[in-house]
Amino acid sequence: MKLKLEGLSSALRVVGCRRKPRIVNSYRKFATGESCSSNVDSPSAYSFVTTPIFYVNSRPHIGHLYTSVLADAYHRFQKIRRGESQPAFLYTGTDEHGMKIEKAAKAAGCKSVIEHCDSVSNEFRQMCDRFNIDYNDFIRTTENRHKEAVSNFWRELKNKDCIYKSHYEGWYSVADEAFVTDSNVTESNDGKKTKISAESGHPVEWTSEENYMFKLSSYLPDVLHWIKTDKPVFPEKFEGILMRWIDEGFRDLSVSRPQSRLSWGISVPDDPSQVIYVWLDALVNYLTVAGYPFSSNNNSSQNLWPPTLQIVGKDILKFHGIYWPAFLIAAGLEPPRKILCHSHWTVDDKKMSKSIGNVVDPISMSEKYGNDGLRYFLLREGTPHSDSNFNEEKMRRFLNAELADTLGNLLNRCTAKAINPSQVWPSVEHFQADQISTHGENLMRSLEELFDKVETSYESLNFYRGLEHIMATVRLANLFVEEEKPWVLAKQSPQNPRLLTMLNLVFETLRTTAIIMQPVVPNLSTLVLDRLNIPNEERNWSDIQPLLWKCNRNTSNKDLGSFKSVFYARVKQE
Repeated sequence: MKLKLEGLSSALRVVGCRRKPRIVNSYRKFATGESCSSNVDSPSAYSFVTTPIFYVNSRPHIGHLYTSVLADAYHRFQKIRRGESQPAFLYTGTDEHGMKIEKAAKAAGCKSVIEHCDSVSNEFRQMCDRFNIDYNDFIRTTENRHKEAVSNFWRELKNKDCIYKSHYEGWYSVADEAFVTDSNVTESNDGKKTKISAESGHPVEWTSEENYMFKLSSYLPDVLHWIKTDKPVFPEKFEGILMRWIDEGFRDLSVSRPQSRLSWGISVPDDPSQVIYVWLDALVNYLTVAGYPFSSNNNSSQNLWPPTLQIVGKDILKFHGIYWPAFLIAAGLEPPRKILCHSHWTVDDKKMSKSIGNVVDPISMSEKYGNDGLRYFLLREGTPHSDSNFNEEKMRRFLNAELADTLGNLLNRCTAKAINPSQVWPSVEHFQADQISTHGENLMRSLEELFDKVETSYESLNFYRGLEHIMATVRLANLFVEEEKPWVLAKQSPQNPRLLTMLNLVFETLRTTAIIMQPVVPNLSTLVLDRLNIPNEERNWSDIQPLLWKCNRNTSNKDLGSFKSVFYARVKQE
């Protein structure tokens, strides 16, 4: 059989297809008409979150960190929300096979390709560790356990007659490591008229070779049904993009390259002349960390499938939103419950690029703004539905205004010995509603609404909205303090009823916001909770409510914890 990647054959198009999606196994939900909730947090006995594995052709940049921090914040949210009875897992790692890796290793002057992989993979791991990414496993596709998983997955697809061998012709992008259809090939506008991919802008070359093919066209109706029924992909604009791609149609997918053209990869089982396509290899990493191949005796591994949330950038949406579910359905496995596709980061309103020289190094930025400072800005400024812009001066202003001046100032004021000489959180008996001013009432109302607002924002991974709500509440607390003038009240008497009432309300504000902000800034939140002397077992999501004035918490004065460092030091303009 000979395939040529040009005009679309009606036999391979999904448009007009009326075939009922197959039921690939007994627990398939989407194929039986039983849809999952549109809520990201549909009930599950576990939380299984993944980042994409990062390609080691270049060093980590701010975009990689954003993806990692976004996944980590959601993972931490799940941990403090679920407790120990419902485990939460986060997986990340590096993708280390493919032609680009061979070229990168050669360009770096490495003695071997694995030497290059070891070096760059270690940089990604160090980035994760530095920014407190709470991963359970860091997978590398060069590990033996992954090679075994890929080989098993290939055999499963082969045994189910989903793979066949064919002569294949088409445009191939080395940079994207993907074949490109004729309709997606255009010419560069630099005068050279080089053939390029319309999607990525990378050069393409005509390739003719014998490959193994995956019957993608046979499984597109299943993928389409999954997208329509379960609504797994969000924000909604990215679901529309997938639907448009499917409507345009797909040929069967090449899933191998000749070993003579690509030597750095996993050999096809029983055919060493072929190497498994890098994207099939890479996608299987999610199965590897879950313990694939699953066995009937390994119930714990089976209970960890499918992933509850996979986070990807928009440049790899096609691979995760079409190819990946098709592979899984063909193998008789359930696709992921949810896929969050986020947009990219520009730098000073320009595309981040090595050629421009504006790639942002997260490590150097953290040395100036702190690890939690950079985490905060990325989640405060990052919007999954549209591209976000990294501007260092804007970050400096944000961090100074919100972490140093707003939150830090509130903490420092009300724990200062001049205002709180006894260094205690006063008993709730000293909280007198009739001593509350209009600003205080506004603050109480904001605190009562904060829980639901932030929870809704975090559930949809719109952390920027949650942080907006939090900062609005903290600003109200500062207005309340300004109005009450505790420095005057303390001079009159440390036991002044208005002073003790104010301290109670402000400390409750700090306690609540610190618990809520743990997924975003874990270290800074710990500083606040330690200062308030909140026990570790009382820092979960369920501990936020009821609020102080609605329960009998703090029935006696409670000593504050020690505090030997500045909460967040203002960053000076250079």
